Amino acid sequence: MSWLEAALSETASYPSAESLSTFEAHIDPTWIDEALEATGTATLRRRRLPAEQVVWLVLGMALMRDRPMEDVVSKLDLALPGKAEGKSVARSTVAQARQRLGPAPLRWLFERCSQAWARKSADAHAWKSLALYALDGSTLRVADSDENRAHFGLSSGRTESGYPLVRLAALVAARSHLIVAAAFGPYSNSEHHYAESLWSQIPPNSLTLVDRNFLSARILLGLQNGTNRHWLLRAKSNTSWTILKKLGRDDLLVEMKVSDAARQQDRSLPATFQARAIGYSVDHSKPKQWLLTSLLDPVKFTAKEIVVAYHERWEIELAYDEIKTHQLDRLETLRSRSVKGVEQELWGILLTYNLVRFEMERIAEEAKLPPSRISFVVSMRYIRDEWEWCAISSSPGSFPEKLRRMRAKILDFVLPERRSERRFPRAVKLKMSNYARKRRPSTLAK
Repeated sequence: MSWLEAALSETASYPSAESLSTFEAHIDPTWIDEALEATGTATLRRRRLPAEQVVWLVLGMALMRDRPMEDVVSKLDLALPGKAEGKSVARSTVAQARQRLGPAPLRWLFERCSQAWARKSADAHAWKSLALYALDGSTLRVADSDENRAHFGLSSGRTESGYPLVRLAALVAARSHLIVAAAFGPYSNSEHHYAESLWSQIPPNSLTLVDRNFLSARILLGLQNGTNRHWLLRAKSNTSWTILKKLGRDDLLVEMKVSDAARQQDRSLPATFQARAIGYSVDHSKPKQWLLTSLLDPVKFTAKEIVVAYHERWEIELAYDEIKTHQLDRLETLRSRSVKGVEQELWGILLTYNLVRFEMERIAEEAKLPPSRISFVVSMRYIRDEWEWCAISSSPGSFPEKLRRMRAKILDFVLPERRSERRFPRAVKLKMSNYARKRRPSTLAK
């Protein structure tokens, strides 16, 4: 048994009701074994870095973004028992171990943890008996290698991007930011392409908040196709409809026409579908905004409640900010230079983010506060420090005392209440540089 397994077993033996479990304790060690067996990547012979330890290495990469790979290995003390004292793991050994492991076990483990945590969280923080989800897309830069360029591609604006880009779509539990499901791949595919693959992950009795760019009959009816599954988004400025009935002031039952082009692509689409349009204005000096939703009952779901619920869509933007700005330390370029390495690294990043968020939810329960009142930055720093502390600790039995000290400092994690009157118009903080863009010449044609 490795030091990490011993620490996990020691920590797991203490009741969760009496202590806040550590970061590692949330992943049952048997889940890692199951992930390796399910994906056919279990280590069959003794290696310098066994597969189960490489899983922890990938998670360590996601936490210690400013450390070279060898330093991450050193901090986690990842090596077979009985190694020669002072002997380090070679760079090539780490690369070969990651290549042998591949992305499949990390994806399996992410999905296993999401099923255990995220859906339960959405149900626990429901909105009017509906689990509240948010879905949106984003992008991340990847290392500028020929393989990454060929697979992920560059942006095709007025000028090509300096780095290849991976496009990502994620479904999150809106009130805890736990990621329920994710899909990603080449930048050339639209976020709609990746988002539609997540529809099957949305459970019954739910409300999903989406960006107005998802205003499409095929997308919305596909999302709505299920038992009591609903959607809510903002209308575009050129969106048109036919009023069927007035439900109240600026509250309308409307009929939306499905375009001929959409019906040619998908013959199963109806000619029209019904929705509810709700108008509101944050600042009366500005034009009125309109929301569209499948929540048609004006008694059970009032217009005011729906307007307030819509603004929780921004929680997914905060989740992406937490990943890019804080977890990745604004180092948005992933370090892997191969496609499989990028996929493995990204699944590790998403899983590590969920581990931090799950710990935050436990802290919120202890403090009897909603998860939004817990600081992601403070929590992540604590967990990062604890991860490094685990690597040098020789006494797993000291975990409980450390956890009790953490509980005593629980107020360090609590944020002040949000100020709903604050407004942040979209604006650019920094201008683009006037210097010439640096581009690496491609060697794909050679």
